[in-house]
Amino acid sequence: MAEQTRRLVLGGATTGVVGRCRDFTRRALADWQWPAETEAVEDVLLLVSEVITNACLHGGGPRELVLRHTRERLRVEVSDDSPDPPRRRPPGDRALPGGHGLIVLERLSSGWGWEPAGDGRPGKTVWLEVSGQDARRSCP
Repeated sequence: MAEQTRRLVLGGATTGVVGRCRDFTRRALADWQWPAETEAVEDVLLLVSEVITNACLHGGGPRELVLRHTRERLRVEVSDDSPDPPRRRPPGDRALPGGHGLIVLERLSSGWGWEPAGDGRPGKTVWLEVSGQDARRSCP
């Protein structure tokens, strides 16, 4: 199967963007025949929520969400305007609630990372991948 791509341009919005991205992702997964209401779908929606929330809190708002799907994997990419790489909060830092997003990425994805924005644009893209096998394992 050739790669299928869905792109949602967000332009740095922060209000209501997590729900919008979850709905966009849920529709794409349904179109790609991931079994609805399975653990694999819920994991992907949680991962999308985490990377979008991080872009809102630390990147000035997400610029765009891109989903790339093949039989082997789903790749989620979130771009923002901050050049700062994602980093874990230091242990014991309780100044703000939360701080578990990268731990969630490490545990639920098959891999994640980031890269500077291309074409001379400011910012970065944070990406994560989920094995396509995860969706098939969740089938009843």
